[in-house]
Amino acid sequence: MVKVIEAECVACGACVDVCPQDAITVDDVAVIDKDKCVDCGACIDECPSDAIVE
Repeated sequence: MVKVIEAECVACGACVDVCPQDAITVDDVAVIDKDKCVDCGACIDECPSDAIVE
């Protein structure tokens, strides 16, 4: 399961745009809905601050 390192997240929203399951929302930081996430890794590759990890 992927997770967000909150201290690294800059809330840019790049991950939201690439998530095929619409499992990510952004407020102060990105939040991944574990029930919707299918661990495809698209958000990991897209994150410019390396704040999303497996």
